[in-house]
Amino acid sequence: MNIQETAAKYSDYLMEMRRHFHAHPEPSGKEYETSKRIKEELDKMGIAWRPCGLETGVLATIKGAKPGRTILLRGDMDALTVQEETGLPYASENPGVMHACGHDCHTATLLTAARVLNDLKEELCGTVVLAFQPAEEIAAGAKGMIEDGALNGVDGCFGIHVWSDIPAGKVALAAGPRMAAADQFIIDIQGKGGHGSAPHQCIDAVVTAAAMVNNLQTVVSRNTDPGDPAVITVGTMTAGSRWNVVAEYAHLEGTTRFFSRELQKSLPEMMQRVVDNTAATFGAKAKMEYIRLVPPTINDEAMTDLAIASAKKVMGEEAPVGIDRISGGEDFAFFMEKVPGAIALMGVGNAACDAVWPQHSGKYKVDENALINSVMLYAQVAFDFNAR
Repeated sequence: MNIQETAAKYSDYLMEMRRHFHAHPEPSGKEYETSKRIKEELDKMGIAWRPCGLETGVLATIKGAKPGRTILLRGDMDALTVQEETGLPYASENPGVMHACGHDCHTATLLTAARVLNDLKEELCGTVVLAFQPAEEIAAGAKGMIEDGALNGVDGCFGIHVWSDIPAGKVALAAGPRMAAADQFIIDIQGKGGHGSAPHQCIDAVVTAAAMVNNLQTVVSRNTDPGDPAVITVGTMTAGSRWNVVAEYAHLEGTTRFFSRELQKSLPEMMQRVVDNTAATFGAKAKMEYIRLVPPTINDEAMTDLAIASAKKVMGEEAPVGIDRISGGEDFAFFMEKVPGAIALMGVGNAACDAVWPQHSGKYKVDENALINSVMLYAQVAFDFNAR
């Protein structure tokens, strides 16, 4: 078995697939043509698949010739509602939609890894499940696939996300919390409206909202462990209808980010206390809706060690690097809540090809020559999972 040589045979295929998906991005939950192309490619390879999760998810299975456990490899496939500004010859043909987070790379590299694993299945122990996942950007795809049985019989999982802050040729892998939970909150405040010249006759929803924004920051500064990072951001505040009228209603929306499952339980309760008591201070009423979107992404130690060893085999001893925790969210965390797993951040940054723009930028680019590393790492982890 030589994964590097086998993967190299498919470098042109990898580039063709990546550029096709990049030119034809589809938003979350509407990846119909992407899903169709994936199924067509799997059929050409003779790899069994079934629909799984929402309307567009695809779950493929490669059975090795030798007995062993089952590992799931994930590649998400949705794009963002971002206008592309790269000027690339294969830029998005769908106005206002772009693969600005690299999911086109994930789909293409997992498809190419499928070809590698299929070629080498006589030497493969166990079973590899390939999850082509929709709707990662809206935190619905992983849950949908799990509810549809994607993890039935699965013993471990592994994912890769391309990352522009990491140089091409490197891969970030570490155990423990890697990416943050990403939740949403909505707060509605009701006061008592009236004339702006007579505030004593009113209950000002604007003043209440302003105090609430400030007071919520004390949850982080005074109620949480300084060694357990958290963020509470109020992203929008709307209130009032006229310049000389005391506002009766105010509406706040925001997000929380944190890295521990303990805060997942306690943070909403602490916020609710601040919301209730701040409203009461001004004589207003307030209601908070807290929406759990994505749990923290926490890499299993054993799976991480396995992936680091696999990366060294196919990318070189110096390839694995460390990186600080990232406050962005990742719905692969739902898979890792159910079975031991790890996610790697694959380096695709390279100033020489203008791959210097951050994820979600309309100018986002990747070093395409680095994508073969994801193909090799997917395949090597699948082989090594049953070699422990």
